[in-house]
Amino acid sequence: MVSGRIEVRQVSLRGREQVFHTEGPGATLGEGPLFDGGGYIASAVALERSRVLFLPREEVLALCRRRPEVALAILAALARRLRRFAEMVGDLAFRPVAERLARYLDRAATSPAPVTGLVIHLELTQAQLAARLGTVRELIARALAHLERAGAIRRQGRRIVIRDRARLRAYARGEGTARVSATE
Repeated sequence: MVSGRIEVRQVSLRGREQVFHTEGPGATLGEGPLFDGGGYIASAVALERSRVLFLPREEVLALCRRRPEVALAILAALARRLRRFAEMVGDLAFRPVAERLARYLDRAATSPAPVTGLVIHLELTQAQLAARLGTVRELIARALAHLERAGAIRRQGRRIVIRDRARLRAYARGEGTARVSATE
């Protein structure tokens, strides 16, 4: 990718989306088919005006043979992506939606410090957020309401104010759910 942002996603036969990752300048896409000769497993959708370069498979493979460091760089990118996919599968299999949402919000917060009153401006609709977290819009709405009732966040339109970062992080670690749901 030369410029822009591209989202890689799959859409089910019923129209449900799962966003795998979003990439920007310098990223590579389609490495799997490059090496195994198979088809693409997902669709790439430009989120903004983007410029990409197409490199023919045979030329890239020849370059990898001539310059092993190129092949190693591609393997490193594939390994990072594989780790993200493994984390995504683990999240989908083992974490409830409120926990996944808390992790997303904690990561979206710009300050690493445990501050209160930190504001997150969501650029995503609830449906888009659901596609990133492997769920549906209705469950995102419920999870937001749950985190708000628990005192971790406060919603103001697309703005989310972190009221209690420690509580939000407890949810993100899977520690907040039982404690709060026992009091609801």
